[in-house]
Amino acid sequence: MLCIIRQQTDPYFNLAAEEYAMNALDGDCFMLWRNAPAVIVGRHQNTLAEIDANFVRARAIPVVRRLSGGGAVFHDLGNLNYTFIVADSRARIDFRRFSQPILDALRDMGVPARFEGRNDLTIDGRKFSGNAECVSGGRLLHHGTLLFAARMTDLSAALRPDPAKFAGKAVKSVRGRVTNISDHLPEPMTVLAFRDRLMAHVMATTPGAKPYGFTAADVAAIERLRDEKYATWEWNYGHSPAYNFRKSARTPGGTLEVALDVRGGVIAAARFYGDFFNRRDPAEVAAALAGAPHHRDALRDRLAGLPLDDYFHNVPGEELLRLLI
Repeated sequence: MLCIIRQQTDPYFNLAAEEYAMNALDGDCFMLWRNAPAVIVGRHQNTLAEIDANFVRARAIPVVRRLSGGGAVFHDLGNLNYTFIVADSRARIDFRRFSQPILDALRDMGVPARFEGRNDLTIDGRKFSGNAECVSGGRLLHHGTLLFAARMTDLSAALRPDPAKFAGKAVKSVRGRVTNISDHLPEPMTVLAFRDRLMAHVMATTPGAKPYGFTAADVAAIERLRDEKYATWEWNYGHSPAYNFRKSARTPGGTLEVALDVRGGVIAAARFYGDFFNRRDPAEVAAALAGAPHHRDALRDRLAGLPLDDYFHNVPGEELLRLLI
C-alpha cells in the first residue's frame, strides 16, 4: 500500500488528487490530507440547497463537489481527511471495513471512538467523522473527515441553507451534533502530530505499506484535472440535479417572489410574482434569464442593459439579483 501525506491544502487540488490516485496509481493507497476552509458537497447533491451562499461568497470559501455520495461537509485546517483506495472486484460499499483502522488508532490514543449509524464515527454519541465511498473500474475509494480542532461556528454557518427555497430530489445533508477529537484526547497534541500518529499506525498494521510522494508528473496531471474539472462551475454547481428554486422579499417596490426551474445548473424557466407595479411585462425578463447558468455573474450579465424599473418599479437591481440566488 502506498502511504501518502499530502501537504497541499488547496481543496480543488486535493479532490482532483483522489480521482487521479484512483485511476492512475498502481496498487492500494492510503492518504492523509487537509483543506483550507472549503465546503465539500456530495456527488448527487444540489450544491445551492446545501450551503449558505452569502456566507461562503462573503468569505471566498471554495465549494467543491467530490466523487462520492453522501452529504455536504465543511473542511478547515483543523479537520484531517483520510482516503483509502483499493482494488475491489466485489465493488460493494463497506464503511466499517475502512473505518476500523481509524477507530483502532484512536483507541490506541485513548479516545473511545465508535462506529454508529450508516457511516458515522462518534465519541460519546457525538459525531466527529462522516464517511463516503465510490466505486469505479474495479477500484473502490473510501474517504472520511476527522474533525480534530475544526471551527464549529464556521462549520454550522457555511452549511446553513434555507430549506424553503428549494424543492427537488437531491440528497439533503443530515445535520447532527458534532465534536472535535482534540477535546477527548488524554494528552494535548496538534493536528499535525495527530496526522503523523495516525499514519504511523496504519503503516505499522498494514503489510507491505510504504511511503510515497507525488512525482512532478503526478502533480502536473493532478493540476490539469483540477483546472479542467474540480475548479469549474460546471462540476461544482452545474452538475447539480434538477431543482426548483423559490425566494421572496419585501422591497421598496412591494413584495417580489421569483420561482426558477433549473436543469443541469441552467435556468430552464423563470416566473415572477408579487404586488409590485410595472410598465412592461416581467415575462420579458424571465425570457432573458432562460438558458443562463444559475450563477450570480451570469445572471448579472443577463440583467445588464434591461430597463429593470420598467418591469419591477422601485425594485433595485441588486435586490432583484439577490432574489435570484
